[in-house]
Amino acid sequence: MISSRNLGTLIDPARPQDKIAVIDFDGERSREVTYGALDALANGVARALVNRGFVRGDRVAILSANNSDYLAVHLGIMRAGLVSVPINFRLPRHLVEYIIKDCGTRLVFCDAERRSVVSDDVDAIRLDDAKEFGSFVEPGAFEAVEPQDGEAATFLYTSGSTGRPKGVVLSHAAQRWVVEMRLGPQGIENQHMLIAAPLYHMNALALSHLVLAGHASMVLMPQFKVKPYIEAIGRFRCTWLTSVPPMIAMMLDDKEAMASADLSSVQNLRMGSAPASATLLDEIKRTFPKAKILNAYGTTEGSPIVFAPHPEGKPTPNLSLGYKHPQVDLRLVDDTGAETSEGVLQLRSPAMMSGYHNRADLPRPFTADGYYVTGDVFSRDADGFYYFVGRADDMFVSGGENIFPGEVERMLETHPDVIQTCVVPIDDPIKGQKPVAFVRLAPSATIDASGLKAFALERGAAYQHPRSIWFLDEFPLASTNKVDRAALAQRARDLSQAPPADAK
Repeated sequence: MISSRNLGTLIDPARPQDKIAVIDFDGERSREVTYGALDALANGVARALVNRGFVRGDRVAILSANNSDYLAVHLGIMRAGLVSVPINFRLPRHLVEYIIKDCGTRLVFCDAERRSVVSDDVDAIRLDDAKEFGSFVEPGAFEAVEPQDGEAATFLYTSGSTGRPKGVVLSHAAQRWVVEMRLGPQGIENQHMLIAAPLYHMNALALSHLVLAGHASMVLMPQFKVKPYIEAIGRFRCTWLTSVPPMIAMMLDDKEAMASADLSSVQNLRMGSAPASATLLDEIKRTFPKAKILNAYGTTEGSPIVFAPHPEGKPTPNLSLGYKHPQVDLRLVDDTGAETSEGVLQLRSPAMMSGYHNRADLPRPFTADGYYVTGDVFSRDADGFYYFVGRADDMFVSGGENIFPGEVERMLETHPDVIQTCVVPIDDPIKGQKPVAFVRLAPSATIDASGLKAFALERGAAYQHPRSIWFLDEFPLASTNKVDRAALAQRARDLSQAPPADAK
């Protein structure tokens, strides 16, 4: 349990400080950082910020690849009563510049690769320059600021794929609640977690909070690369993997690296941020037969705590995300506002965001009775298990019929030859829009586009079947390592201008 209200004080000084908290691993070199060293560095950052004149509530940004110094800076910012703003460095330059201006920071911690993005009117401290960063830090003890109720600890900006990025305001209390719910009574101090997802994303950032609060250890990689990721599992005896499904799919595809991999240490594999197909889940279970597999769901605005195991011990069905968490209120609402067994998920919990920073132009995404409207469509079965259907704003109309790409993708992915799919709409002069699909096949697959179309017509409604199918060896990934749906939609529009390439 976390004793302080400040999220920056996740490290418990009463526990062994010589234990390894973080192993920085770039695929070649590794560096071990103890809890004591990480804690001292966070204090040194907090002292330096206060002595530089930063005052409570000021925002300080981080624009860097993952490393232990990133985490120390994140903790130090919050200890000083300031707001940590991790920035997605894979966004285009103009959006990174927009975020820096929007959050109102006058200091950015960065690395060499991103230094040029920071304008001259904003101070920058290089984390990968030992002299520069070292001269900034002021070693010594620091008493963390005690936050008020609802006081902001972090801004996490959305990707901005459909407009300006939105700064999601997350309080100390909301994020502490997430950690406390995840810790549980048994503790995690013996876990060795592998984190290669970016710390600017809720998936990795929330897990790093959990590691530090639970006095576990993490292997932190600057970015996901298949071979180094596989090597790290065996080299550091990782017990817990956190990822998104495309990362695991890419790992399993590298047969050469997997053939010599030592995966025997893995006890837990948690996937989030995107749905996993039945075929992928089956392959994961074969590859990690002793591991607990969790396909999780969460949102930056609504927290990663939404679902849980069934209270009566009923096994979670393969494609379900679980049963309602006992500390979270959930409901599904249809277009009329009535509660239903399939509709847009609304949730209410202590972990929800406080709102969007500096965006009075946006309608509040909360209902009058305090539920956050996720925009994700779910269904619920008779046992209370929830299933992801698709994004409400991904839905399109084809010939008067509503089509959710996620539903079509899951139907296609029930074919044993199919590993992964992405369904997008293209314009059609008669139907308005029609579905097309990109498909990644298993190595031994024999199905072709015509056969897969026939399969879709047998398994789903006729209006759902993809009118064109293109096979890919690899899907493009967006900045959060999820499939880049926008890039594939553009590719589909380009391909549809030529005769469909329906042959494998």
